[in-house]
Amino acid sequence: MLLALGGSSEALAQVQVSLPVVQQAIIAQIPAVGTVPISTSTPAVQTVPLGALVDANSVGEPLDEEQSCLATAVYFESQGEPLEGQLAVAQVVLNRAASGQYPTSLCGVVKQKAQFSFVRSGRFPHVNTACAGWRKAQAIARIATKKLVSTVPTNVLWYHANYVAPSWRLNLKKVDKIGAHIFYRA
Repeated sequence: MLLALGGSSEALAQVQVSLPVVQQAIIAQIPAVGTVPISTSTPAVQTVPLGALVDANSVGEPLDEEQSCLATAVYFESQGEPLEGQLAVAQVVLNRAASGQYPTSLCGVVKQKAQFSFVRSGRFPHVNTACAGWRKAQAIARIATKKLVSTVPTNVLWYHANYVAPSWRLNLKKVDKIGAHIFYRA
């Protein structure tokens, strides 16, 4: 939250509320000394359900190569999972690319050897581009790369399905379980 006060006997305060989906500025005149009289009778922000964001982002400009790699990871790793889990998988890829511990490109992260089980020799299997799962994966990739909403913190770099128990998880801190995936940070 940002509060900026101007000088004079009638100071101007600007309060900016930033949320993952919506930004709204509220400006109020206040006396130089006293409280900020901002009405709370109407909500300042209305959240948008993830399903509505997916619907809105399921069509649009074709994905670039990086977004396509991200959508492919979402498609093969989390198709059929709750949308929040699909977004979390996408965010782990983005987090890895930004971490300095993994390749810096999304395609580099997804195609890195021994990281994603669906990748074989740096190649992706065939994607059924006519199915609803691919449209959702594309929407999730758009939402994630635009940073419209977040389901896991930026320090979450690992996840696995709940039906496996990899040994690497023992050195990490569990952050959340979303659908069939468990997410971790260092």
